[in-house]
Order: sequence, then structure tokens, then C-alpha cells
Amino acid sequence: MHDKCTIKATSGSGSQKTGASLGASLYAIPVTIALSGELGAGKTTFLQGFASALGVPGSLTSPTYALEQRYEMARAIGAIRERPLSNEFLHLDLYRLTPAQSEQLLHGTEQFSGIRCIEWSERIDLKRLINEGPVIHVHLTPGGTKEERDITCAFHDMKLPTGEEVTRWRADARLPQHITDHCEAVAALCELLAKHLIEKGHVVRPGALRAAARIHDLFRFLDFRPEGHPDGNKHSKDDIAVWESIRASFPGMNHEEACTAFLRKEGYPGIAAIVATHGLKRPPPADGTVEQKLLYYADKRVMLDKVVSLDERFADFSARYGKGQTSEDHNRWLMEAKKTEGELFPDGAPHP
Repeated sequence: MHDKCTIKATSGSGSQKTGASLGASLYAIPVTIALSGELGAGKTTFLQGFASALGVPGSLTSPTYALEQRYEMARAIGAIRERPLSNEFLHLDLYRLTPAQSEQLLHGTEQFSGIRCIEWSERIDLKRLINEGPVIHVHLTPGGTKEERDITCAFHDMKLPTGEEVTRWRADARLPQHITDHCEAVAALCELLAKHLIEKGHVVRPGALRAAARIHDLFRFLDFRPEGHPDGNKHSKDDIAVWESIRASFPGMNHEEACTAFLRKEGYPGIAAIVATHGLKRPPPADGTVEQKLLYYADKRVMLDKVVSLDERFADFSARYGKGQTSEDHNRWLMEAKKTEGELFPDGAPHP
């Protein structure tokens, strides 16, 4: 199971913009960006935008005659920071090579520790490359006019949980129905926001974003306060016993930290990285991924299971949780959410 999105670029600058946006959706490093498409489809143009967003100095040119070019990015990239990350950028062009020569050149770069970009990936066994992973396959197809391009990004670098797994995790955690409803509402809003950005030419991983949204509050009960519950909400002794057992498994952690640790343990580090920064006290960093920022923002727009404005949502925060924080805290958190909204949607966020 892999994630993908398709963007319609209407110009060369649009292809560059889409390439740049891929830089905001990187998780596993090292990673291979495999590009395919007919001659003149815009592979190098796409990569120019991608490289520029990563801080590769100068203008990226096709290495058709040199076969490969190596660069140093301005910083290390990647949302999964469990080991030292590389800031190396490798650009390969296989256009003038036979399949055998292409495989030989590729073999010499198998241990590359950064971001490896391959133009004309049709010259190699792409299926084998994907199986060895992690790979992001970018295919460019001419559109209806000379300048139009359909750009499909297929992500083979992040494992996604199945719907059955999400349902089982919720049942095992005795997740209350009102929190399940909240997660589903956040997921629906995330889908709308992702679709809007994709239509604007931005790369977004819709499947990963939806999966993260559906489980972002899996352990929300770790932060429960009596005054924070919806009116009339009651929990059984069995529910509370399960929650205390889970609490003991993640000592001292809030619900964001515990869910992140759980997902990593289950083998979903990419989804864990998206979930990790959705809380008020730990918002996504400035160089966070677009999926991290979308989940953080969508969560702040959903009050219980209803989409509301940021002002309404934070007024509800103050009413239900105000005893533990100051008005300065709430103002700071509201301003952070509005800043994220402006960054993601400079022309205004779409309405459900």
C-alpha cells in the first residue's frame, strides 16, 4: 500500500513550484527520488525547484554528459530524526546510458546517505528499486497544452496503517466515542485541506495525513481532566483500568508523546512524526512537513466533531481548560495557529 497525489502544473514555473513543495514532505533519509517521463516532460525543471527548496546552491542543471553531480544542501532534511541525517544531494541522469550501464552507475551509489535523484528511471528496474526503498517515484506526463504537465508523486518511503489496524488500536485503547468522532472530523477536514493544496500545485501525502488524523488522539485520555469532558460523559471501571495500564506503559508522557512512541513501536515512524507535533505546547517547527502543519491546523479547527473558526476553538479551550493555563498561554497558542493558517493558506483556508 502506497500513498500518492497528482498535481496539474500549467507552466514550467508551476512544475518548479511543485518540485519545491516536495521538499516539505520528506521523512525517511536516505531516499531516492526516481523521475520518469518522456523527453521534454520537465524532469529537470521539477528537480530545480526541489533542489532550490533544499538549499542546494546555484542552478541545478542536467548532468547528461557528466552522468552525476553532487551537491551539499544548506541543512539536513527529514522529519524522522532517529539518527544523524545527511545533507548530501546526488543528481543522476541515465538518458544516454543503456539499461546495463544505468544499473552499473546506480550500483555505485547504493550506499549514498542523502537524497539521490535519478532522471530517466525508466532505464533501470524501477520495481526492484522500489522494493529496496525508500523511493518517491515522480512521473511527469504532458497535459493538454505545451506548458501543462500532470505530475504524479507515488510515495514508497512510508508505511501506512490499514483501516483495520486503526479500528483495533481504538478498541484496545477503549477510545471514547466522542474522541473517535473528533478524530474522524479532523481526518475529513484534513482531506479537504489536502485536496485544496494539491489543486494549488503543492505536494501532499493524503493517505498519510488521513491515517495520522484518525489516530492523533488515540491516547487522549492521558490528559483527561473532569472539567474537560463533554457534559454527561462517563467512563466505566474497565475503561479506566485499561487507561491506567497504558499510562504505566508511557510514564510521564502526554497523549501526543505516548501516541508517537506507540506508533514508532508498531513500525510507523512516518505517521509518528506527523502526530508528534499536533499539540498546543509542541507545534510543528518552521521547517516541519506540510502534513505536520496540516494536522496541527485541522485539529485546532475542530471543536468536538464540528468545524469552527480558530477564535471559536480557542475560546472553547479557555472555557474547558483555562484553570491550568494563563490568558497569555492561550493568546500565544491562538497566534501560533493563525500563523500556520496564513502560511498554509495565504489566500484564505477553504470552507467545508
